[in-house]
Amino acid sequence: MHRTAYLFLLFTTLLWGGNSVAGKLAVDHVSPMTLVFLRWVLAVLIMLPLGWRTLREDWPVVRKHWLLLGGLGACGFTFFNAIFYTALNYTTAINVSIEQAAIPIVIILANFVLFRLRVNLVQIAGVVLTIVGVALTASHGDLRLLLKLDLNFGDAIMLIAVLCYSFYSVGLRLKPAIRWQSLMLALSIAALVTSLPFFLWEVAAGKVIVPDARGWAIAFYTAIGASVVSQIFYIRGNELIGANRAGLFINLVPIFGTLLSVLIVGETFQLYQGLALVLVLGGISLAEYSGRKIAI
Repeated sequence: MHRTAYLFLLFTTLLWGGNSVAGKLAVDHVSPMTLVFLRWVLAVLIMLPLGWRTLREDWPVVRKHWLLLGGLGACGFTFFNAIFYTALNYTTAINVSIEQAAIPIVIILANFVLFRLRVNLVQIAGVVLTIVGVALTASHGDLRLLLKLDLNFGDAIMLIAVLCYSFYSVGLRLKPAIRWQSLMLALSIAALVTSLPFFLWEVAAGKVIVPDARGWAIAFYTAIGASVVSQIFYIRGNELIGANRAGLFINLVPIFGTLLSVLIVGETFQLYQGLALVLVLGGISLAEYSGRKIAI
């Protein structure tokens, strides 16, 4: 069971790493909030043929839990991405990467406070190793740069994004027993509705960049890969091994994003990138070994 979860979560973080590259390629080809809105328009259109029948059959359960499902879709799908994009306008990519690495820690704390789920020292050591790997990637191999970080408004709102995705991950524990097609369609509709105000704000501010051919290609990638497929896999990974263990894989996102930048954008591969990958995978393996023993 855990091996299947690992495959789901590895593929999820690979797709999310690709989303980081897509964000770089989207500059001047589609504006951020327009991209967020389009990805969920397309995601809903993709999920409608797959989930409409099951959603109708599951509707009594969905209607009973609509507030929870709406909150999960808004927090995990819309607010996180909208705040993430906004934060990058005020702070550096290094700061954002380091702050995003706090998501597994917040998940662990939230699970302890809400559900009294405990972790041991070996799992904590694994979390620390993954954070060191992220820090190594974010600082381009020079950890001394972390001492020079300046905290600002962007960092403050990025912490809100961290809380949003952490509570989304923990909240998946409470999702109703409906089929994955119904769940994904309901969450996507919630994301579409809550992303509309951000898009309208961008229109009103005159900051919209209408997507060109590359912009549409990126929108389709974010809808299919970074939204529908990856979220289905992430939800399934959470079901199989729990949010504490699944959340740790999120720290692979900046690692995969950096490696994909080497392959796709043509950036030069550096030794620290390989070392960071080893640290993150080593930390996950350490935490997982201990986590499986607790689960047994």
